[in-house]
Amino acid sequence: MSGHSKWSTIKHKKAATDAKRGQIFTRYIREITVAARMGGGDIDANPRLRSAVAAARAVNMPKNNIDRAIERGSGGGEGDNIEEIRYEGYGQGGVAILVDCMTDNRNRSVSDVRSAFSKGGGNMGESGCVSWMFHQKGMFIFDRTDTNEDALMDAALEAGAEDVQDKPDAGCIEVTCEPTDFAQVQDALEAAGLTAQVAEVSWIPENTVAIEGEAAGKLLALIERLEDLDDVQNVYANFDISDAEMERLNS
Repeated sequence: MSGHSKWSTIKHKKAATDAKRGQIFTRYIREITVAARMGGGDIDANPRLRSAVAAARAVNMPKNNIDRAIERGSGGGEGDNIEEIRYEGYGQGGVAILVDCMTDNRNRSVSDVRSAFSKGGGNMGESGCVSWMFHQKGMFIFDRTDTNEDALMDAALEAGAEDVQDKPDAGCIEVTCEPTDFAQVQDALEAAGLTAQVAEVSWIPENTVAIEGEAAGKLLALIERLEDLDDVQNVYANFDISDAEMERLNS
């Protein structure tokens, strides 16, 4: 299975549990605030803001939280001192890892990320060491148990999506598109009454590294350690762990 497919499978499985963690709301509020500060508070005129709001809605963030974050960002103030930083490194088996942060304290972030790599058995690298291995795609993931695949395919492809894939083993259906088409595909899906569990512009690996056994368990623990950092927004990696191995690790 490709890294793209594997990543969407993991995203789907994490969606329900992540939604229960208060930390996920904090991350989306931060993203909405920064998106509104950079591009304005009009969702129709700010694709990044629309993507952030869609992601927040997908984890059932209350509308009041979203509106306050937009107001805070577009009105200046609290979001002004937040900057975006990307860190790069390697995990077990030479797996490439991207770590996107939003922070008001660059020194704290780099220290925390470096420590997480070290304690998790990975290595933090120089800027640009692994980012060339990834490309951006718009991604929508739907629970296949309550989604009409035909209606989803018709709406998505008509709106310009690249692909619609049913993934029975993962329990999801994945829609992908070019980042520039994200907003129009999102509009079409919402107009068709289709609600995504995950809706985001994601970094997808060009190639993947197969990993199994003890190394696979340590790699997933490293990624979770990075994701648990307060300043971390997203973690992307180019690993490929078989479904059987994932099932064993989750048992």
